[in-house]
Amino acid sequence: MWVFSFNRKGPSGFSGASTAEEVTAGIDARGLVAVITGASSGIGLETARVLALRGAHVVMAVRNVAAGHRASEGSCAEIPSARVHVLELDLSSMDSVRRFASEFDSLNLPLNILINNAGILGDNCTLSIDGLELHFATNHIGHFLLTNLLLENMKSASRESGVEGRIINVSSSGHIMTYPEEICFEKLKDPSRLNRLIAYGQSKLANILHSYELARVLKGDGVNISANAIHPGVIVTNLFRHNTIINGNS
Repeated sequence: MWVFSFNRKGPSGFSGASTAEEVTAGIDARGLVAVITGASSGIGLETARVLALRGAHVVMAVRNVAAGHRASEGSCAEIPSARVHVLELDLSSMDSVRRFASEFDSLNLPLNILINNAGILGDNCTLSIDGLELHFATNHIGHFLLTNLLLENMKSASRESGVEGRIINVSSSGHIMTYPEEICFEKLKDPSRLNRLIAYGQSKLANILHSYELARVLKGDGVNISANAIHPGVIVTNLFRHNTIINGNS
């Protein structure tokens, strides 16, 4: 049954088995600029590669700059016309997020697409450098701040180009793994009181709530930018390196 559902095409004509290249076939993204967090591996890397393939100018926001450059070089070797920048971004640090936004501004590029993809699912709960539970700080707070810092650029780009801006928050069906009262903000400064799966679930629920509210505000302001949260499916990436059942390691 699961395999049947995975291959069953939806209203779009695509299924869970469709590739990014298939979904974007025929799309001309030349003239568009995209920022993708967590773009050095997994979903982020494939998203960056295919957007570059379609002509978009891609900014890879990565915590590991060396890995980012290796990924960028691989894409450029495959796609000679690719335009790619690699900038450092540690979403668990608000100072790092602000530095990234400043460095992006210095590129003097418009921003049409923001894909908040990066995320962690650690083997325990610890504090970020800013004193917040690390899953929540990385998966939600960092992306929330990044979005707000880049939003005026996106608004200007949308007005001047007439092209709809896109903000995509990569969430998860794991958002259901929360406490009955949903997000327990009082526990975010005391990781010892949190289960790591619930901590992850809370952060993913926050991604969805952020997307809903941002979409409402943008629509109310008449801004031509869409905001959406997506569940990408269960994909074996580095996110699951601490989960032996999912990644198949023993």
